[in-house]
This record gives sequence, C-alpha cells and structure tokens, in this order.
Amino acid sequence: MKNKLFSYILFLSTIVIIAIYPMIDNLSIANTVPLPFQPHQETTAEPLNPQNEKYIDVVFVLDTTGSMGGLIQAAKEKIWSIASTMASAQNKPHIRMGLVAYRDRGDNYVTQTVDLTSNLDAMYSQLMNFQASGGGDGPESVNQALDDAVNKMSWSQNHQAYKVIFLLGDAPPHMDYQDDIKYPQTIELANRKGIIVNAIQCGNNVQTSKQWQHIASLSQGDYFQVNQSGSAVTITTPFDKNISELSRDLEESIVVYGSQDKRKALDERKQQSKNLQGRLSEASSARRALFNSTASGRENSLTENDLIAKIAAGKLKIEELNEKALPASIAKLPQKEQAKLIKTKIAERQRIKTKLKKVMEARTLYLKKEVAKVGGLKDSLDSKIFNSVKKQARDKGIEYKGDAPSY
Repeated sequence: MKNKLFSYILFLSTIVIIAIYPMIDNLSIANTVPLPFQPHQETTAEPLNPQNEKYIDVVFVLDTTGSMGGLIQAAKEKIWSIASTMASAQNKPHIRMGLVAYRDRGDNYVTQTVDLTSNLDAMYSQLMNFQASGGGDGPESVNQALDDAVNKMSWSQNHQAYKVIFLLGDAPPHMDYQDDIKYPQTIELANRKGIIVNAIQCGNNVQTSKQWQHIASLSQGDYFQVNQSGSAVTITTPFDKNISELSRDLEESIVVYGSQDKRKALDERKQQSKNLQGRLSEASSARRALFNSTASGRENSLTENDLIAKIAAGKLKIEELNEKALPASIAKLPQKEQAKLIKTKIAERQRIKTKLKKVMEARTLYLKKEVAKVGGLKDSLDSKIFNSVKKQARDKGIEYKGDAPSY
C-alpha cells in the first residue's frame, strides 16, 4: 500500500513540474539583462624585465624597383652604421632588425620579408641579395609592404620596446587596388601596437611627398626627403682594411661550446658569417666590426656562446664542463694541455682586441675630421635617421647623449 502511495505522489510531482517549467523558463529569460557586446581584443603578455633592459625593433620597408638602385646600394653600405648608431644608447639596448622589400604587381615579386632578428648577419645576407628592378609605371605596392611590416613581423610584446618602421621609396602607393588594405587602416593598427612609422622620400615626386607626409602624420612619425641616391655618408678610411682583417681574426678565435646540436648550429652560423665577410667591402666590414664590438652587438658576434670569452671573464671553468660540451679538438687533450691551450687563446684574443680597439679609435677620429671638413653632414640620411631615433626612443627610456650618428 505504501509503495503504491509513494508511486502516486511521485507521478503527480512530475506532472506538476512539467506543467510549470515553461513559465519558470520564460520568467528567467524575461529577467535576464543582456550583456553588452564585447568585441574581441588581442591581448599580449608583458614579459618580465627585472633588469630594466631596453629593446629596439626596427624594420626597413624598402622600394626595390629600378629607380632605387642608388639607395639600395647605400643601404648595403650603411646598415651596420645605422645599427651602431642605435647601439650607442647609454642603456645598451637589445637590437633586432627586419626587412620588407617591395615592388608592384606584375613584377618578379610584390613583397619579400625578412623577419626581425638579432642575427644581423643573416638579415644582411638577405639585403645583399636585393637588386633594383621592375617598376617604372608610377605607384607601387606601398600598402601591401606596410601591411607586411606591421602584421608579418614578430614585433616585441614589451610595451617599453622602441618599435619603428622606416619606409624608404620614391613612388606613391597604389590606392586603386580594391583588395588592398590601405595604409590608413594599417597605421591605425600600428598605433595600437606601439609602432612608429617614419617616411623617407627619395627624390622629389610631388604626389609621393603628399602621401609620405600623410603616412608619417598618421603615426606621429617623421617625414624627411633625401636625394635619389639616399644622401648617405659612405666615407672610406685608411683603417678599414686593418679593421676588417683584425675582425676576421677575432671571429676565427671564437670557440663555441655546449651540446652537440648547439655547437653544430653555432659552427654553421660562424661559417655563414665568414662567408658574409667575403662579400663585404672593406668599409662595410669595418662598420660591421664596430657594431659587433658594442654591447648590443654581442648577440650577432656569437660571444655569448664563446668558451674563450666565458673563461677569460671568470664565468666558466673548463674543468667544470662535461667533455661532450667541448669541441673534439679540445676534449681529446689532457686537462693540463686544455688549460695551456685556453691560456694561449685568451692571450691571443686579448692581443687582437687591443689592436682592434686602437685602430677603431683612429678610424672614429679620422671620420670625425672628414665629416667636419664638409660641414657636418646635417642633411645626410645618417643624421636624419639618428635624429628621429634619438627623439622617439627617449619616450621608451632609451637615451642617446651624442650629437652625431656612427659612420
């Protein structure tokens, strides 16, 4: 009897719940306040920066059409000086560089990109392959080039990094391509990412002047004009050859250590740098050596993974290393012979560095005098880039005390 009564009560309860559920559901919906639409926002993690280290990311967007041959050659000669100029900040910033080469639709390519990297040798090798060709019909694919620079580069997520684009060209953008992302939209995104766009006009095309000034103004960047060859300072010195040779000797003395895979990768990079030096003019090689001698240039010069440098600085002892972390030529030696060899290499390294420093100082003094002879070159590409960097980087806590760029 009790079981029948319980079943009957359960049955009635179920009927009641089913009957009133729609009313409860409607009441719930009626009293729900809709949330306002929240558009998707891209979030980025801010990396920890306990040492208050400074970072510079710079991308050069370079017109590589036929009329730009002079400036492309100037870029090949001057990129190391620009790097040294940026490295001269008191804060010793970490520097990465990237490239976007652009032409136009119908040419061999529209854009080619080299991502931001601290391996400036690798970046420079790509720059060396760029040749002036194509174009000639007026506007170029500036819009796509800027879009690639803003969206295809691995820009630092550090909000205190100085992030900058230098646009160099002599023709205005195509504004008639319907499927292009136009530069105002791209620069709006650059502003949100904290990227400044500076526009450098080569030549005196009136339409380019208007567009370049507009591009710079949208980004609160700088606009300036140089002649068709770039107005870059490319003074050679009597010291360039000696610096080039000493720099090569210094790099030959590097002994990489670590795991087998790491040593293999670094040895390959060392060989790539050696091959690159064979393609450089003596003046460019000297400029590269100057950059590599700076604190910012260490990431390019492989000294962070150099056994000799670490032991000489007291940061490492060879007897503490696993035999597998050493090159075979050192690992096979008895411990006393290892110590003797390292001591010899440290002494040789110091001899090279002492001579290199002395010759670099002589080169700097020579250049200072030569620049003074021609009035200081305040209108050169070098000076204009330096002035922009000095002014803009200050907002990120990066200070430049000098009043002239590196040459």
